[in-house]
Amino acid sequence: MIYALDTNIVSYYMADDKKIWDKIRSFSREGNQFIIPLIVYYEIRRGLLSVSAPVKSRFFNDLCKEYDLGVMNKKTGEIAAAIYAGLRKKGALLEDADILIAASCIQHGYPLVTNNTDHFKNIDGLRLTNWAA
Repeated sequence: MIYALDTNIVSYYMADDKKIWDKIRSFSREGNQFIIPLIVYYEIRRGLLSVSAPVKSRFFNDLCKEYDLGVMNKKTGEIAAAIYAGLRKKGALLEDADILIAASCIQHGYPLVTNNTDHFKNIDGLRLTNWAA
């Protein structure tokens, strides 16, 4: 199976969070793979650049060599627009970045590994797993 890593999980991983490291290693040994959604890449990269963190930037570059980046296209935009409309009707809007992360996961069938399961819970069709809890 391929799992998508949310921004907070990548941040924990980069901060040397033992629980997250162990989960990723364990799931990798079982033959699972991981992707970094393009929006997560953007969120992490902008944060690293804004605080000028060269060591963490190199670590993140290495991580991005190990894990593929998620692909976004017109279909991703269509799914994201439908998610937005559904959340708006529920009165439960999220940031556009989170909607795009969810859309990418739904489009490709990836479960999203996140510590924000409550944050994403109103998105129909999105599979969530929390490894930080």
